[in-house]
Amino acid sequence: MSQLPVRMARWSARHARIAIAGWFAFVVLCLGAGIAVGTNEATSEDYRVGEAGRAEAMAAQGGLERKPVEHVLIRPASGRLDVTAATAAAQDVTTRMRALPGVAEVAEPVRSKDGEALRVSVVLKGPELEGKKNVVPLLDQTAQAQAAHPGLIIEETGSPSISKGVNEQRGADLALSERLTLPVTLVTLLLVFGSIVMACVPLLLALSSIAAALGLSMLVSHLVPDAGVGTNMILLIGLAVGVDYTLFHLEREREERARGGGRLAPEALVELAAATAGRAVVVSGLAVIVSTATLYLASDVIFSSLATGTILVVAVAVASSLTVLPALLVTIGRRAERRAERRSKGRAKRPADGPGRIVGALLRPAQRHPALTLCLSVLLMLGLAAPALGLRLVDPGKDTFSRDIPAMRVHDRLTHAFPELLTRHEVVTRAAPARAAEVKRALTDLGRRAQADPLFAGAATTEPALRSSADGWITVLELAVPFPASSSQAIASLDHLRRTHLPATVGSLAGTESAVSGDVARGRDYVAHERETLPLVIGLLLLATFLMTLWAFRSPVLGLLGVVLNLLSAAASLGLLVAVFQGTWAEGLLAFDSLGAIASRVPLFLFVILFGLSMDYQVFVVSRIQEFVRAGMPAREAVLAGIGRSARVVTSAAVVMVTVFGAFVALHLTEMKQMGFCLAVAVLLDAVVVRLMVLPSALLLLRDTAWWPPRRPRPRPRPRSGPRSRQAIVG
Repeated sequence: MSQLPVRMARWSARHARIAIAGWFAFVVLCLGAGIAVGTNEATSEDYRVGEAGRAEAMAAQGGLERKPVEHVLIRPASGRLDVTAATAAAQDVTTRMRALPGVAEVAEPVRSKDGEALRVSVVLKGPELEGKKNVVPLLDQTAQAQAAHPGLIIEETGSPSISKGVNEQRGADLALSERLTLPVTLVTLLLVFGSIVMACVPLLLALSSIAAALGLSMLVSHLVPDAGVGTNMILLIGLAVGVDYTLFHLEREREERARGGGRLAPEALVELAAATAGRAVVVSGLAVIVSTATLYLASDVIFSSLATGTILVVAVAVASSLTVLPALLVTIGRRAERRAERRSKGRAKRPADGPGRIVGALLRPAQRHPALTLCLSVLLMLGLAAPALGLRLVDPGKDTFSRDIPAMRVHDRLTHAFPELLTRHEVVTRAAPARAAEVKRALTDLGRRAQADPLFAGAATTEPALRSSADGWITVLELAVPFPASSSQAIASLDHLRRTHLPATVGSLAGTESAVSGDVARGRDYVAHERETLPLVIGLLLLATFLMTLWAFRSPVLGLLGVVLNLLSAAASLGLLVAVFQGTWAEGLLAFDSLGAIASRVPLFLFVILFGLSMDYQVFVVSRIQEFVRAGMPAREAVLAGIGRSARVVTSAAVVMVTVFGAFVALHLTEMKQMGFCLAVAVLLDAVVVRLMVLPSALLLLRDTAWWPPRRPRPRPRPRSGPRSRQAIVG
């Protein structure tokens, strides 16, 4: 494997035009093929977990699964409701909706308890999750009804229109994040390279890798359904790793050029860079892929989509750095060399042997007092991690969406007028048709018990709804709760239903199967499912990190050290996430409404992605140190030289990653804010505290033990000898 980057770089350098054309043809092919076949989106069946998923599966067997529903709210523009005018408007809405081909049913108008609003409920055809695709004609008809009745306010909301609004907001947010990150990334690269051409190379490759990965993700979605978050991951991770991998390679190529003093041609330079930075990129990419693949063990369609998007974009980014990047460097290399020679009057600028002023100041405590620095920096990280002990998880539902979405504002007005729409539990029972009457009596008794429960009382304006399948096997009871799904009262009502009311009624019937679903049950069962899978995923993640580090450096000591360092970074960033987002003190600062908890997907996502991304710095920094150790340099000098030589590029890479991830804090979705925040903080802590304080302190204290078992010194790689190298050597 160590020679693969060199062979690929050599071929690319000698066939530059073919490599560049082939790469961009590959990007176009991937994107075109993906657009041609489209995206296979996840269905309701893919989201089912726990008891709620079992209930939904039973309901689907009887044709009683949830349908996409829209509600048209009619209320006065001012003063009291004119019942006659509102009734006429409701009839107009009903007529319009029934004429639409995508509408399955329009219910009779329902008046609110206070008499100040009317509601017309519209059931769409098709599965629950496809409602957002078919809701546009309904919204158009609602707008036309509003124009026809100017004395009233006629507006629409429901899961389909809310999902449509969330998708539109997410698209606008991603566009905003790109506008924020691209200029900062370009400026950072300009400061690193001092050349607009060289600064554009990492951006060009990162953006082309993202485009190819987007197309591939559409193709792969026909094997692993897309939950709608894969694109987010490709954009979030793609720019970060795409720039980083190219940056590592470019920086090493520049160092080799300066070391050669202008005597080596671009073809030789890319071979030398590929032998070192190229291998580090491959190892880093494989580490991210292996770490991210553990998300598949969560058996969850959302995590599978996150994993697929991340793996694809990382694999493509690695491929770009090994194939087209050497060709681009050779193409522009001679021009860059001529400019460098003019600026330096024929003398190649030597690379800086030590870190910059700021990095040197951060590294100095570890150099002078490694034991004290190690203790203090570890205590700092543990102190930052302490708030994680109070971590609370929640599945962010509809109630947590931004009120900048018009459908969410209508939803608030609708549920205020009709509190029975806030939350619904669904009790699903399967029994032989001969027992249908007995089951209905038990469910009716359950409904009466629920209405007498304070947690249910006051929600329903009618008796609890009972529905039965045509074959008599499945019966569904709907119970309304007058509290938001994320509230403690709604959660308590689910506990009462599952632990008290259900066992005392239909749950006591022999030969029947019962389960509870609904918005609250879905969220609670999802969080429980994640808690169950978390130990398995984290355990295998730690093992994978150890094995990847052991494979990369042939040192079990470094393998264990890598695991510990990654745990420190993840724990500290999780602690900061809890401190910031679980309370309310930072709401105004970061423009979010606290959930009083952390989105349940964030901690596992943080651990998996961070473990992979941390390997970028781990591999690049330790690889430089290992080069000096194998060249025969004493361990202490090798540590200081390796970190000093890699500090500039690691700092630049960290700036890019922090910028990319930090831009997601500006998004509206609280879950995406939390993901962006924790990743940005984690990368910052990893690059500054871990790589400049903890890692050098530990390696200086371990000395030669860190490289056990010892290996013989290895000479610095050279370009191939023979006629080809004579063509590569100039001067």
